[in-house]
Amino acid sequence: MKATIYHNPKCGTSRKTLEILEESGADVTVIEYLKNPPSRAELERLYASAGITPRAGLRAKEPLAAELGVGDPAKGDAAILDAMVANPILIERPLVETDKGVRLCRPQDKVREIL
Repeated sequence: MKATIYHNPKCGTSRKTLEILEESGADVTVIEYLKNPPSRAELERLYASAGITPRAGLRAKEPLAAELGVGDPAKGDAAILDAMVANPILIERPLVETDKGVRLCRPQDKVREIL
């Protein structure tokens, strides 16, 4: 099975999710999204496939989210996506895609749903 993980190596949950993928025998493509951020279209596709909104994919605890005001419930998906594209640190991680779907793997065991 092939899997793609949008990964932050500094994040414990992301590291644990990658470990689960590797232990499962998946052929894993690792994308360090802070160095190689996904496009807006890619984020929209991933969130749609995961069945979540951009707000659900927002790293709301990141101080920059408050600074930019994207945590405000009045902000729509377009503003949130714009902020994520401009500031990839706002993308909640890890996002994992396999042929069985996409999951935001918080907690990391959610990855098992698509293995």
